[in-house]
Amino acid sequence: IQALHIVACGTSYHAGLVAKYWIESLAQIPVSVEVASEYRYREPAIGPNTALVCISQSGETADTLAALRYAKERAPGYVTTIAICNMPGATLVREADLRLLTNAGVEVGVASTKAFTTQLAVLYWLAVVLAKNHGRLSQEDEQAAVDRMHRLPQVVEQATSQAEGIEKLSFDLVDKAHCLFLGRGVHFPVALEGALKLKEISYIHAEAYPAGELKHGPLALVDEDMPVITVAPDDHLLEKLKSNLQEVAARGGELINVVADHVHLDETDVKHSVKVAGLEGALSPIVASIPLQLLAYYVALHKGTDVDRPRNLAKSVTVE
Repeated sequence: IQALHIVACGTSYHAGLVAKYWIESLAQIPVSVEVASEYRYREPAIGPNTALVCISQSGETADTLAALRYAKERAPGYVTTIAICNMPGATLVREADLRLLTNAGVEVGVASTKAFTTQLAVLYWLAVVLAKNHGRLSQEDEQAAVDRMHRLPQVVEQATSQAEGIEKLSFDLVDKAHCLFLGRGVHFPVALEGALKLKEISYIHAEAYPAGELKHGPLALVDEDMPVITVAPDDHLLEKLKSNLQEVAARGGELINVVADHVHLDETDVKHSVKVAGLEGALSPIVASIPLQLLAYYVALHKGTDVDRPRNLAKSVTVE
């Protein structure tokens, strides 16, 4: 495989965006990620030795299935097709050449939570395997990746232990009509997913942007009535992100941060912070998604909306 095309919808699309960062950095393989409902109606350029990856929790998503079938009808087409899915007997699993099951178990709520984190776990393994097969991963780095995944459950459990503090923060959002999410690098897709969760179950309008795009339009929206939620891991973009936070604070914006536990942020710039262990290294997007899911949950709970069955939505989107 010399290239990957990833197609998906909604939360699964955001998982694919995270995977693009992982696969390109680890395996040095170019990756394109596209919304399935767009992909299926255009004529994408397919280079030699390109694989198609379809991601779906249910495996019955109409647009993702149509994208897979459209791809398989094309000649010469893809060297192989891969389904990443949570349901073993799903149509997507049966029709793809290869399959990777996330094994998340039944997820009752319409808004994906554990389906998202397990998709990320599988996609990280895919990135590691591709890097190994292309000779770009040393034995030491491979072992480090395995150790990192073995530690992940404990780190995620620590993140969920912040629930009480996150619930307190949720009261600041209950009466808001709009919210802005910011992230940089691999955490921009995590911000997208955080905004989607808040929209889905609390019905608060939320948007997500790469933090570096703040001055290119979104900053005009920032005032005391526009909460800004950011993901601040301990990585090479942290200082850049701090600059973005100062821009928000200078306009009177209310900042809520999901921040690595040992990172210091100027308290004059940040009203509220959730300190989370494990917000560094390759798997930090998985860890960072947990507090954002909990935040959306508690906002919806205190607004009195139906957390499991939000209006107008279905767990499996089987029609266009």
